[in-house]
Amino acid sequence: MADSQQDDHEREFDIRWADAAEHKEPSARARMLAARWKHDPPGPVPFRPEPDHVARRHRRSGWVSTVVVLGSVAAVILLLGYFRFTAP
Repeated sequence: MADSQQDDHEREFDIRWADAAEHKEPSARARMLAARWKHDPPGPVPFRPEPDHVARRHRRSGWVSTVVVLGSVAAVILLLGYFRFTAP
């Protein structure tokens, strides 16, 4: 009895058997998207954005974030010095 249960278990989860199937059913998400796109196909989407736009945005945001971080550190140092100086 135990051998037949083990054989059933091995047969049920045999990945080679599943990969060898002639017809593979698409996932639920793939079926949903296929049905949606059949009536309303998606528009074209560029693979990559314009390189100039990306380069300018990253360059500017890098400097802005650096200034914000350094300004915050300077403000904390000044506040700690002020409170230490005025504390009794």
